[in-house]
Amino acid sequence: MKKWQYAPAADLDQTLVERLRNFPREPDMLVYGLRSLVALIIRGLLKTYCRFEIIGEEHLRSNRSFVLVANHSSHLDTVCLLAGLPLRRLHRAFPAAAADYFFKSVPRTWIATVVVNALPFARQTHVRQSLAICGELLANAGNVLIIFPEGTRSTTGELQEFKGGVGALVAGRDVSVLPCYLDGAFRAWPKGSRWPRPRKVRLIIGAPRNYGAVPPEKSASALIAAELRDAVEQLARQHACG
Repeated sequence: MKKWQYAPAADLDQTLVERLRNFPREPDMLVYGLRSLVALIIRGLLKTYCRFEIIGEEHLRSNRSFVLVANHSSHLDTVCLLAGLPLRRLHRAFPAAAADYFFKSVPRTWIATVVVNALPFARQTHVRQSLAICGELLANAGNVLIIFPEGTRSTTGELQEFKGGVGALVAGRDVSVLPCYLDGAFRAWPKGSRWPRPRKVRLIIGAPRNYGAVPPEKSASALIAAELRDAVEQLARQHACG
């Protein structure tokens, strides 16, 4: 039997904010407890204030790693996707968030890390490094990666083009990719609005896809991104409120 080896935490001499900006972050039971409490409050508010509904929840029952790919038009998007997951997976779910926006100020850093466990993703530079970190997360069984391939929130609520990075990430990787459509989030909290409004929000989850047999080439990445966008758009059409 191997003996236990003890060593000081790598972030021992850092401030709380510095530790939160690190990735991967050291486990912190206080943060875990606070995140779980906030998640329960958010889920309750979503159900009462936004009449939150999940369609296709059975696709989230896998214990393996998977990727959630969704449209992006509201700050509600991330918390809605997290609300679709069991609480036991909350600390293994990592929404990719813009490093230049969410990790600059202290309040945003706190929300991004403590509340939603965000992964800082470089949108302008070091994109390959960010994709490599995402790949490492998916290599560990049980992790969930949340990606918004449009790259930023839509100002109109309309689905924008998907960037090829999502294709580069999943091509040649044996991992399930679940297309998701968030309906009503834009009406509830559009970009530029200070506070959310009481509008019904639905999370629609499509059947998983796998691109493990697709060679990780640039042309394939673009095709995968386009295919995933079509899948999200199809979910929107299939479940359009008449």
